[in-house]
Amino acid sequence: MNLTRTLRALLLLLLVGGCARAPDEQRLRDTIAAMETALESGETGGFMEHVGADFSGQRDGIDQRQLRALLVAQTLRHENVSVLTGPLEVKLFKDRATVKLRVLATGGRWLPESGRQFDIESHWRIEDGEWICFRAEWQ
Repeated sequence: MNLTRTLRALLLLLLVGGCARAPDEQRLRDTIAAMETALESGETGGFMEHVGADFSGQRDGIDQRQLRALLVAQTLRHENVSVLTGPLEVKLFKDRATVKLRVLATGGRWLPESGRQFDIESHWRIEDGEWICFRAEWQ
């Protein structure tokens, strides 16, 4: 009987643990992976879902509308966009985060016609339970 109670308690813990939300860092990493997939699929809207209305980039030189236009132009210019990200350096601050990463973006038909490497530092906040990028700088 004691074994039965122990098994029930273990099963309950597994069920409750399975329903728990992923840790913030993993959710943020998943969001960035979804943005990468959206870019490679030519779905600029899928990428922009994770960018705040008040987005500011390149020292306030690019807003959300301009970022969308830049991404649309790149997806139209390049037949196949490929994005390869290096390791993410994530720093969490309660409901905010900073992510640094290196990205290699290429575009072309069968072989990359062009490619460029970017060092990106992005700043994030949680809005309605989702990670949203509100600022980014890249070189």
